[in-house]
Amino acid sequence: MVQNERKRSSLLLKALVMSGILFFDEVLLKYSTMQGSLFPDILLLACNAMVFGTLLAIVTSLSASPRINRLLSIGSVCALTVLFLVNYFVYYQFKIFYDINTVTNGTSGVLSGFQEQIYTLLFSKDGIVHIALYMIPVVVMILYSMHDKAEKLTLDNAQSLCAVLCASMGISLLGQYGFVPVRNALDTEYSFQTAVNRTGLLEGLMMDLLHNGIDDENIGFDANPIIEAKAFERPEEVVYEPNALDIDFKKLAESADGTEKSMDEYVASLKPSSKNDYTGLFEGKNLILIAAEAFSAEAIDAKRTPTLYRMAEKGIRFTDYYQPASAGTTGGEYEIVFGALPTSGGSSFKKMTDRYNYMTIGSQLDRLGYNGWAFHNNTYTFYDRHLTHNAIGYSNGFMAVGNGLEDKITDVWPQSDLELMQATVPMFIDKQPFNVYCMSVSGHNGYTQPQNAMSKKNWDRVEGDWSEPVHGYLAANLELEDAMTWLIGQLEEKGIADDTVIVISADHFPYGLDYGASLGDMPYLEELYGYSVNDYMTRDHNRLIIWSKCLEDMEPITVDTPVSSIDILPTLSNLFGTAFDSRLFAGRDVFSDAEPLVFNINYEWKTALGTYVNGTFTPASADTKIPDGYVDRIKKIVQNKMRYCQGLQSVDYFAHVFGH
Repeated sequence: MVQNERKRSSLLLKALVMSGILFFDEVLLKYSTMQGSLFPDILLLACNAMVFGTLLAIVTSLSASPRINRLLSIGSVCALTVLFLVNYFVYYQFKIFYDINTVTNGTSGVLSGFQEQIYTLLFSKDGIVHIALYMIPVVVMILYSMHDKAEKLTLDNAQSLCAVLCASMGISLLGQYGFVPVRNALDTEYSFQTAVNRTGLLEGLMMDLLHNGIDDENIGFDANPIIEAKAFERPEEVVYEPNALDIDFKKLAESADGTEKSMDEYVASLKPSSKNDYTGLFEGKNLILIAAEAFSAEAIDAKRTPTLYRMAEKGIRFTDYYQPASAGTTGGEYEIVFGALPTSGGSSFKKMTDRYNYMTIGSQLDRLGYNGWAFHNNTYTFYDRHLTHNAIGYSNGFMAVGNGLEDKITDVWPQSDLELMQATVPMFIDKQPFNVYCMSVSGHNGYTQPQNAMSKKNWDRVEGDWSEPVHGYLAANLELEDAMTWLIGQLEEKGIADDTVIVISADHFPYGLDYGASLGDMPYLEELYGYSVNDYMTRDHNRLIIWSKCLEDMEPITVDTPVSSIDILPTLSNLFGTAFDSRLFAGRDVFSDAEPLVFNINYEWKTALGTYVNGTFTPASADTKIPDGYVDRIKKIVQNKMRYCQGLQSVDYFAHVFGH
């Protein structure tokens, strides 16, 4: 009896030690990434640490050999240390946590392409400090194992552990599903980032596994979707046709099942937006679409970047634009190309490789006889672009360094956007109408002269009393300025500047300015912006450029409603007069009567009437009148749009719709 009590006490102590280790790991990650205050989330972290710590104590006590149990205990803590360190460094670099899809599908490119930056992260001051801190649990476990008898788990001594496990799980579930904001974050408004933030890394990974399993089976929408309101009412004498195709989605749903059926029913419930005064404004014109690496509104300056300033001010002016930072560069590209949020993280673009990508602007213009190209001035296999970018509708495929541009782009890091234009424009300028997509790289971090060839090249051209990182950032973006100056010069020389449209959007905000920082702790980003950055909406504000020389002779066009990157595709579809169905886009044509709505993967949103961030709705002004039930209505719309984005990842929906 006494012996059983000792065994029980020994195993309880082991569970307590492992729970304490996990609690230390979770709190350190939470504190280091500064994702909100520690309280009340720390209570959930403690409960979940007890759950996983007890489970770990059970698993590492199954062997009859004390030596094996000790090795399992130490090995498991070492593995957890690596897991937490990897997630810390990922956040340190990209300002997001990598979900399971991203880790399994996207990290190989990062590891191979950014080895020098990885070494810099590991051996930075913050890197060394965190490696040292995360080694503490390993040392603790080794010291504990030296004195632990490593008793084998038996039915007699398992009762106490099971009681602790059940109690911890009960309290954890009560906290997770009894507290509405946490319950929503794990259920109707699930986001891996929010799950990790609120419940800890291990619980977040468990929830990610659960949601991945559910998403592939069937994505359900609200049974009675709330139809989007019109942004404004047009005069009665102005009647426009809807931007819709002759597709009976209700009938299509009758022959479908699972997620495809749910998506058909959802799309059928929506009202298409209308054509408008700007429909076909760019019909027949050439298009050059640029995803600009780490671009920002503040990179534009009348004196420093006169060409970008000209394009932003004399093109279509967007005064309230956002580029949601959802999954690094490839996530930003996904938003621009597919008009949806990347709900599978960094693997989202790769998932579309074998899909029928009927609605990309590449595919739409290809069907109209355009000559299409996709270009990049970095390695062609990075992020598997040799696969993904050959599947988005550009008739002449994808070319980058390694499959055609290696002799035309100088081998430095990052490579020159000016050289990208000089290398590629001669390929298409005489083959009109052309449709070109470019992913730039000159604006990539880091922003010191030793790290960044573009910062070094343009360093002396930046005036002002800036910190070194911000100075380097502005210098790097001067390469994009030079690229646009040269490009427009070529178009004007050929006499086709009036017949060519240039579109520029960032892939994400300049997260490389502040390593290891998060909301409320981004001094260099705040220096660049000129104001505090305490929420995702503020962080992700940007500037969209849509320019053609023909616009300079027209009355100025200003869009002052909230716009985001997923609105680019439907807006271009309307401007180029293509045949499309507005109900098939998660975003909107900004010139239509569709209600303005910007949202991100954390289910935060902004409309013309106000902003919903951190669970709180703030009206646009003190005089703004908010209709009854407005916030709940928009929340439901956002949830349905997010499920639609998830559906595009789960099934080949456009193959289903268009019978491919």
